[in-house]
Amino acid sequence: MTLDHHGSKTSGPDEQGRATALSRRGFLRAGAAAGGGLLLSLNLPFAMDEANAAAADMFVPSAFVRIQSDGQIVLTMPYVEMGQGTYTSIPMLIAEELEVDLKDVQLEHAPPNEKLYVNPLLGVQATGGSNAIRGAWGPMRQAGATARTMLVLAAAKRWKVDPASCRAQSGEVVHTPTGKSAKYGELAEEAAGIPVPESVTLKQPQDFKLIGTSAKRLDASGKVNGTAVFGIDVRPPGARIATLVQSPVFGGRVKSVDDTAAKAVKGVHQIVKLDDAVAVVADHMGAAKKGIEALAIEWDDGPNATLTTAAIAAELEQATSTPGAVAQNIGDVDRAMLGAMTKVMATYQVPFLAHAALEPMNCTVHVRKDDCEIWVGNQAVTRAQAFAAKVAGVPVDRVIVHNHLIGGGFGRRLEADGVVRAVEIAKHVDGPVKVVWTRAEDIQHDMYRPMFVDQLSAGLDAKGMPVAWNHRFAGSSVIARYFPQYFKDGLDPDSTDGAINLAYALPNMHVEYVQVEPPGIPTAFWRSVGPSHNVFVTESFMDELAAAAMQDPVTYRAALLDKEPRAKAVLELAAKKAGWGESLPQRAGRGVSLQFAFGSYMAQVAEIEVSMDGAVRVRRVVCAVDCGTVINPDTVQAQVQGAIIFGITAALYGEITLKEGRVEQANFDTYRLLRMNETPVIEVHIVQNSEPPGGIGEPGTSAIVPAVANAIFAATGKRLRKLPIDTEQLKSA
Repeated sequence: MTLDHHGSKTSGPDEQGRATALSRRGFLRAGAAAGGGLLLSLNLPFAMDEANAAAADMFVPSAFVRIQSDGQIVLTMPYVEMGQGTYTSIPMLIAEELEVDLKDVQLEHAPPNEKLYVNPLLGVQATGGSNAIRGAWGPMRQAGATARTMLVLAAAKRWKVDPASCRAQSGEVVHTPTGKSAKYGELAEEAAGIPVPESVTLKQPQDFKLIGTSAKRLDASGKVNGTAVFGIDVRPPGARIATLVQSPVFGGRVKSVDDTAAKAVKGVHQIVKLDDAVAVVADHMGAAKKGIEALAIEWDDGPNATLTTAAIAAELEQATSTPGAVAQNIGDVDRAMLGAMTKVMATYQVPFLAHAALEPMNCTVHVRKDDCEIWVGNQAVTRAQAFAAKVAGVPVDRVIVHNHLIGGGFGRRLEADGVVRAVEIAKHVDGPVKVVWTRAEDIQHDMYRPMFVDQLSAGLDAKGMPVAWNHRFAGSSVIARYFPQYFKDGLDPDSTDGAINLAYALPNMHVEYVQVEPPGIPTAFWRSVGPSHNVFVTESFMDELAAAAMQDPVTYRAALLDKEPRAKAVLELAAKKAGWGESLPQRAGRGVSLQFAFGSYMAQVAEIEVSMDGAVRVRRVVCAVDCGTVINPDTVQAQVQGAIIFGITAALYGEITLKEGRVEQANFDTYRLLRMNETPVIEVHIVQNSEPPGGIGEPGTSAIVPAVANAIFAATGKRLRKLPIDTEQLKSA
């Protein structure tokens, strides 16, 4: 989800190392913590980008750092951990400036409170869009630096010495001339009474001890030894287990239910009938599933009973023949096309995609007379709380939410539909109930990455270089539903991300978007969202232009990047490390892609081979990434590797199709994931610099897909413009 300005810069220190972007009074407040100690309240700016944040007059609370009198440092984490390393990288920012060891920072899940814990780049309390580090970079460091400064001032006041003669190190303040020292816990209460400094000095990059080092994941041990608690692990005392079956057609309803056999299943306690679903409540999941299988349900399929994927694709293609909202216009494309020596045209199509997180949707709920308690793993906890309150019929402040670790989000858990279902069921159950979706329900009732159809045309000059670029595409807008306030004049920043503001120098460029919502099919954010569609299209088409010009794809791109040195650098680095231009066996090829998304520059080279039966194997992927200042290199490596595997899955296998209104895929046999023996060698080369951090959780997913498609063209001469890869077209190609 990329609601922050594409490529916006995070505020950082000036030449003197002083924070320049935020008012100290507006940024931090200090006070005594309950039980004694120092409580620092960070006020993060609400803004769509950091530049706006710096100019904003209004600041809202967002996170708390607590230093207790026993020396414990507690960070109430406003972001959620779903495998991306947030619970390590953000504490590193605090620990760096506070001069403590990373292991000394303890974490607490933030409760739902948008006034306190708003994500400054999204405007809501949510984790998504690869922006946790981008949003936390300045504020968290300033929080640590402010706490450090106040502790030093407290020590100097106690010892009646010049603060300049004191320094913070390893969780204590030391008076350099005498060697006298005091631990942070001893100074916490005194520090709480000191006025917040007007300005503080942030550490310079050359002085970093933690930032830029490979830190061990703080959540790793709990995940290894089984003590980590995910949403699906929770079971309050007395809780029953439920699973459900929903209308197989979106928009359908329950016509009738015969639950006689289901009630006879040992361990089944209750059948809950809803308008469009039926749930079985039992002692354990096995009994609940057997109860579901024993139900005899007659469905009213409703208005979408005959819906097919082909019909949706036809509607989208038809929509691309009509003008859309203008997302970007540079120069005069029509005039440039008239004078072009060569014209290239292409139609692309990408499918609906499921999230298929390994932890299926689940939520535990206890609905009482006057309140509702929820245990869940969710990326947007205040949204979940608000939806639950509406269904339960209680005030929002009477909904207690316990948020937990997430076993794969990918955007799926930005949604509250799983919480809504659980509350609907729990309203009929006396006591707590844990609702767990089966894998089939998880895939067949997902909220999908939208399907898109794109029409592109370009004009090339006598040297084969682009003089005109025209792009019109049609598909669903997730933003229009999720953040309607950001859908303006037929456009939103997610649907167009990766289609506009390209790194390439294109003198004449025109991009239009046509919003088309598929009947009844819910669409949602999916890892790398807009770029997951647009980068495949733009980078595949750029490859087509290079082929039409009979030029090398890397050389062709590089010629268009003279004004984007960071983009050019990652392109050249990836090509060099991949051995671009070196010979390969027959039916093997290399493909390249380049993107600027989520504030990071990335180039990938995929090396593939195509068997005579059309099967594609990705053998090696080389990625070069410039994501600005790197907090934890291990996290960057892991994030890119995981994103590449996620993207290869989408390129080779990912597709949700409908027949007679029903999703045809139901499990990992029909919605395949890339398997361990199919996973390529992945190399990640990080460009080191001191630019503000960019996002890293999602870029790898969008960059790999066109690299694979372009490699297939290099190996076979077949240009595949529709995903997933159709192996039939590659047989003996």
